[in-house]
Amino acid sequence: MTEPAHLAAVRESYDTVAADYVRLVVPPEGMDPLSRAMLAAFAELVRESGGGEVADLGCGPGRVTAYLSGLGLSAFGVDVSGEMVALARRAYPRLRFLHGSMAALDLPDGGLGGILAWYSVHHTPAEQLPSLFAEFRRVLAPGGHLLLGGHVGEPQLLRPARAYGHPVSYASHLVPAARLAELLEAAGFTVTTRMEQPHPQRAYRSYACLLACASDRR
Repeated sequence: MTEPAHLAAVRESYDTVAADYVRLVVPPEGMDPLSRAMLAAFAELVRESGGGEVADLGCGPGRVTAYLSGLGLSAFGVDVSGEMVALARRAYPRLRFLHGSMAALDLPDGGLGGILAWYSVHHTPAEQLPSLFAEFRRVLAPGGHLLLGGHVGEPQLLRPARAYGHPVSYASHLVPAARLAELLEAAGFTVTTRMEQPHPQRAYRSYACLLACASDRR
């Protein structure tokens, strides 16, 4: 099967920036208080719902996966970048990291207690979000929890020439948080919490977290 162009661009770009990404991006312990609070709330909800494995989709170098593990979750990571997965496996050898696409997960139906998609969904073209969220719902057990965090804003396509000190070819697709909530509901989720914070320098976008629960319907 031919790899979609946007996915190839994401894979190639993050393979290129992987080492400097680790150096430049703030680790979970250095995140703002509200983001850390959302991660903690997600972990508590998963534990109270009976636990189960949690997939960190678009896990990068595995630092947030390890953070979830420290919050008492049975967490593993999935990333399309082989370089990112290699870094994660070296840094956290006791955790499991899979090389693959979040849009076509090699996971059984209804097997997960939770999904984290932390600043990874924005690389997916907006028209493909319904199928992406359907895949999230497929692998999540009824009553399981999803935490989606990322950049949101009025519909806009962003094509940076460089990131983390390197040329990149990926795109970012801004979507309003309210639209993400609508798409999650249509995919079989109940959105329970939505939080937005303004970007300190870029007024055209903000940070958002959406907590959702997988409903019994598909």
